[in-house]
Amino acid sequence: MLFFLYFCNVISKNKIKLIHSLETKKGREKVGLFVAEGPKVVKDLLQAGFIAKEVFEDIEDIKEISFLQHPQSMLGVFHLPTNGFKELSMNQLVLALDGVQDPGNLGTIIRVADWFGIKDIYCSHDTADCWNPKVVQATMGSIARVQLHYVDLNKMAESLPADYPIYATLLDGENIYKQELSHHGMIVMGNEGKGISPLLRTKINRKLYIPSYSSDGNTAESLNVAIATSIVCAEFRRR
Repeated sequence: MLFFLYFCNVISKNKIKLIHSLETKKGREKVGLFVAEGPKVVKDLLQAGFIAKEVFEDIEDIKEISFLQHPQSMLGVFHLPTNGFKELSMNQLVLALDGVQDPGNLGTIIRVADWFGIKDIYCSHDTADCWNPKVVQATMGSIARVQLHYVDLNKMAESLPADYPIYATLLDGENIYKQELSHHGMIVMGNEGKGISPLLRTKINRKLYIPSYSSDGNTAESLNVAIATSIVCAEFRRR
């Protein structure tokens, strides 16, 4: 006689429903949790002191709750950090994101900031939520080391001293490779389609331009915001 042993899924329907609700900002804010997927991201968050509510390592369980098309071997449900707003440091280089809405772009920019030693990013309220699972995944763990602050960028810019460097890449800017760049200041990057909002644009006092090196002038219309951020940060750190 053959006997078959059946195992019930250890994850309850309520738990699956709860974790799936964390895909939305409303769901995350309601329970104060977010999801991180992949061993590197989960371990980086734990090492940085983030508090895990639960960590899953069984791939069959993870398949039930993952947001990825190809689930990885570890998934963590973490408490949202309670870090308060950090005042802008006048002697450091920071990023400001004005309406960057694509989660992949935001995640990549966070990763770029981490690589170039930029610890703080100030975001307009219409910038994508950094705890979106797609953003967290795209950071590859850098979200553990870079702090994001959601603020009114216009008011922040207005409060800064008149001589404080506020940089941005604009079509009417000067070649970045020929300009003097400071070791402190704010680098503003704009929305994927609209660029920097008109009001914030008036606060820019250091206009830069990334030149194209196409020999015949036939080239891409523009650079992806994450790629442009990488180029600008690299040039600042090279000096």
